[in-house]
Amino acid sequence: MRVPLAERLRPSDIDGIVGQEKLVNLLKGFVKQGNLPSMVLWGNPGVGKTTTALAVANSVGGKVIKLNAVSSGVKEIRQAVEEGGRERDRPVILLVDEIHRFSKSQQEALLEPVEKGVFTLIGTTTENPYVSVIPPLLSRCQVFKLEPLSREALNVLIDRALQEDSLFAGLKITHLDRESLIQYSGGDGRVLLNILERAVLLQKGKGEVKIDRQVIKQVAGKPFVHYDDDMHYSLISAFIKSIRGSDPDGAVYYLARMLEGGEEPVYIARRLVILASEDIGNAEPYALTLATSCLTAVQNIGMPEAGILLAQVSTYLASCPKSNSAYRSLKEALEDVRKYPNLPVPSHLINPATYSMKKAGYGRGYRYPHDYPEGFVVQQYLPDRLKDRVYYRPTERGREGKIKTFLKKLWKGIKNYG
Repeated sequence: MRVPLAERLRPSDIDGIVGQEKLVNLLKGFVKQGNLPSMVLWGNPGVGKTTTALAVANSVGGKVIKLNAVSSGVKEIRQAVEEGGRERDRPVILLVDEIHRFSKSQQEALLEPVEKGVFTLIGTTTENPYVSVIPPLLSRCQVFKLEPLSREALNVLIDRALQEDSLFAGLKITHLDRESLIQYSGGDGRVLLNILERAVLLQKGKGEVKIDRQVIKQVAGKPFVHYDDDMHYSLISAFIKSIRGSDPDGAVYYLARMLEGGEEPVYIARRLVILASEDIGNAEPYALTLATSCLTAVQNIGMPEAGILLAQVSTYLASCPKSNSAYRSLKEALEDVRKYPNLPVPSHLINPATYSMKKAGYGRGYRYPHDYPEGFVVQQYLPDRLKDRVYYRPTERGREGKIKTFLKKLWKGIKNYG
């Protein structure tokens, strides 16, 4: 069985780690002081989490116990506790790959041994540990975020492969397109080395090896796009904020990132419907109609054509005047409803559905607006305690400016619409 290039090049100590310079220097200090804390290494695939964990464990010089959360359970954790408890003269490091895949009970089994120092825990995860790791375990660990590898770090990996691995010994490489390698890797060191290895194996035995963009594209398919839960939330947040901030270019860029990453287009369309009401509202009421039509169309058409619809609506919404007045009016009204949950409705607004209700005075004094000029007459609609409240305060932006002028004229001297 052939060991992959990425595994063959995995460094055995901290000095061999590529990238993550600040974290590496910090970990070196811990190792030198002999005071290594339990930790969770968090980051995208291929940024060196497992490599860093193994290198740190090897640098400590103690006993290393490895578990993979995908295939291990409480039984394996107990065995690790027993094994660690037998060690008296050297530190014990427990490496748990994909620690976020442990259930709550499995994570709880780690609490006491970590607390008592039976072993130092080093967990790795691609998921946000503040969400995927239980708080009691997280409080016993330091969390370190590993960033995507820089272009410089990826170039170092390429050089290391060419200089140190036997696969490249004696090869005559006539062309090496580093830019395409880096682009197709998406900042993932493992993906980069896998592409490089496949490109060489594809041509081995030909005498000369050419690793140009065409060959790289042939073995890699399309550029690697990292898209997990963290990226999902980061991109949808940037997308919504770009539209809210009236930047159609930012909106369509983050839309493209999400679609390329495999995001569900219906999810994006639903968020556009919400945004059309929350952030545009009556400044451009048509925005809600268009966003709702987009949702229906996306549900019926699907990808890839649905991307065109999403681009049209996203850029339109980004280009609309903005108002959150309707959204704010609801929030303020809800505050009063929760503060005064059972205020009586003014009796003149209640339809007297029965004779006894009519006799009791319900509906008496109600003025039918259509009986008056302009279809309006001043009367009280809110409960007595709230009769002077103004929840909806329209802006001057877009069509809402006309609404504001209209309301100010109707309620002049009674309600303050600014």
